[in-house]
Amino acid sequence: MASISGSARRRAHVRAAGYWTATAAVAAELAVGGVWDIARIPYVRDLVTHLGYPSYFLVLLGTWKVLGAIALLVPRRALVKEWAYAGAFYTYTGAVVSHLTTGYAVGEVGVLAVLTALTVLSWALRPPGRMPASGSRVRGSRVRGAGFSEQGRRSAGPGPTLGRTS
Repeated sequence: MASISGSARRRAHVRAAGYWTATAAVAAELAVGGVWDIARIPYVRDLVTHLGYPSYFLVLLGTWKVLGAIALLVPRRALVKEWAYAGAFYTYTGAVVSHLTTGYAVGEVGVLAVLTALTVLSWALRPPGRMPASGSRVRGSRVRGAGFSEQGRRSAGPGPTLGRTS
């Protein structure tokens, strides 16, 4: 019994280490890259221009990157973290497509692919406290007494029923 709990404890530590390693790498890249974007450093500005994007796009993208880095690191706010993960995933995969489509700086595709993988790994390994609750899709989306069970099937409870004559 002790070896099972020791094994489970070891897996939990490895999982936590993997989560924090991937999350730290993604958050660091988002934060540093976001600051570089906002500052429009020449390297980044030239890269974005060659990819066909206007330079003002950098300020918008950089601001969202910095906010995403913060969201990934602060405790709680699981739904905001979900948006940050989605934003990072779209940013990295969009950059991959932009590089491949234009043929410019294709050498960066490997780094972008690694960042995409780290984003997915961080998302997949996140602890339960950093996941949204299963019923937290949209606040107020559940209507009490609407006559639906948890599985979404019509129940005999109170609420409107189509085709019922009483």
